[in-house]
Amino acid sequence: MAYWLCIANSENWEVIKKENAWGVADRHKNTISKVKPGDKLVIYGIQEKIGKDEVLEPRIYGIFEAVSEVYKDSKRIFKSRAGESFPYRVKLKPVIIPEKPLEFKPLIDRLEFIKNKKRWNTHLFGRAMRELPEKDYKLIEKMLRS
Repeated sequence: MAYWLCIANSENWEVIKKENAWGVADRHKNTISKVKPGDKLVIYGIQEKIGKDEVLEPRIYGIFEAVSEVYKDSKRIFKSRAGESFPYRVKLKPVIIPEKPLEFKPLIDRLEFIKNKKRWNTHLFGRAMRELPEKDYKLIEKMLRS
């Protein structure tokens, strides 16, 4: 079993919950092709500006389990600034969806995959998803359950 951090905006979080699916653009097909049924996907919400003055801080929305092999579907369900359809997808089932998302920044010092704690966002920039060490997954899972 593998663990994945999947990077999404708040609009696509709503799509993930509604459709029970995760999708990525063509340029990320090699990464998503490694996802197998039974793998756990942690949905990470990016920092976003909402309105004029409000900032939505980075957060963990929840954990899903992959329940299908990767498949291709070009139906536009995800929101993309570039108009991409995120055609490489995997079907999901919810594992833990807390009422309120978990703040991400307090976890940074404890996450193994983040080597540079000062410039932590470089470990996520330009990616749709990345594999997580089991230790990091277990920490996030524990924090979501508490």
